[in-house]
Amino acid sequence: MRRIVVSMWTTLDGYVAGPQDQMDWLSPDDQMMQYEISLVTDAEALLLGRITHGDFAGAWPAMARDESQPPERRAYAQRVDDMPKLVVSRSGRTADWGNTSRIESLDAATVTDLKNDGDGDLVIYGSLGVIDALRELDMIDEYHLLVHPTAIGEGKALFGGPTRLRLRSAETFPSGVVLMRFGRA
Repeated sequence: MRRIVVSMWTTLDGYVAGPQDQMDWLSPDDQMMQYEISLVTDAEALLLGRITHGDFAGAWPAMARDESQPPERRAYAQRVDDMPKLVVSRSGRTADWGNTSRIESLDAATVTDLKNDGDGDLVIYGSLGVIDALRELDMIDEYHLLVHPTAIGEGKALFGGPTRLRLRSAETFPSGVVLMRFGRA
């Protein structure tokens, strides 16, 4: 059975982007890149909202072919470009990106079928609407929060209300980012 894993970069105060989608607060390092490569290498597919899917389609395929990219970033980009992608879109207007399938909506039966349809993880990046829908259905198995040592005071929050989780592990990276893995409480 597949697990649904949310992987999200956040600020100390719980924002995933600034009010205008700014992400200038990121503190990436080589160890974080190794985590990201490992996550997608072990995953079966990406589960994305329409906007995140479009953003990724506009970036990762080009990076995968760009020989001037650092080897780690290029390896990550190649894996993301090659792996199956499931995009949630009611409108059907999705970016043209190879190995993509569309899901019209997320209801309990659809998500149960998705989880029963394989053995590897479905990884979600961005896609706050998808995360909200899955959280309401209690279908997220694990959150991987990469908490950056910065507070921005306002922006787009990962959690719109109280959410109880149980810490499974924590790992500190050289940049000061802490990867915390949470499961359901």
